[in-house]
Amino acid sequence: MARIVAFTSVTLDGVMQAPGRPDEDTRGDFQHGGWATRYADEESGRLAAEGMANTEALLLGRRTYEDLLESWNKQGGPFKEMLNSSPKYVASQTLEEPLRWPNSTLMKGDVREAVTELRDRPGKDIVVLGSGELLRGLMRDGLVDAYTLLIHPLVLGAGQRLFDDGVPNSAFTLEDQRTTSTGVIVATYSTRGVR
Repeated sequence: MARIVAFTSVTLDGVMQAPGRPDEDTRGDFQHGGWATRYADEESGRLAAEGMANTEALLLGRRTYEDLLESWNKQGGPFKEMLNSSPKYVASQTLEEPLRWPNSTLMKGDVREAVTELRDRPGKDIVVLGSGELLRGLMRDGLVDAYTLLIHPLVLGAGQRLFDDGVPNSAFTLEDQRTTSTGVIVATYSTRGVR
């Protein structure tokens, strides 16, 4: 059985909105976009690559899918190659096929059923990058098996949070934890035995 793994950057107060760029996601008049970039270092890049080594496919919401397509496809390097070659499952009610990015499949019908079907297949991890709305829905449905959180040492006080008021009470097991030279804690938690 494959695992659904959330891989996301968060602040100490749980904000996950727009870590990469000032214009990434300004919903709710969010003024702190790009907050994670000053913490990037070789160690965090290496840890991200290690985490992606066990990835079979990506699971993305529409906003994250379109943002990655536009921003990362303009950059070079191994992350771009990994994104282009990986199968991508996209949850959207507004996109239509054919999708512009190679190896992309639009999930049709009920997202919960489609993700459950993906999860029930044998294979490696299916990683959710960003995709806050999709991820919170999967959490409410009990479909996230593990979280790799890049916990950044800052508090923003505003923005969309990973664990909002609608997420059910949950307990986790710490599987791995490392700290980068810039103070980012990369922690992997599983929901093993919690379902």
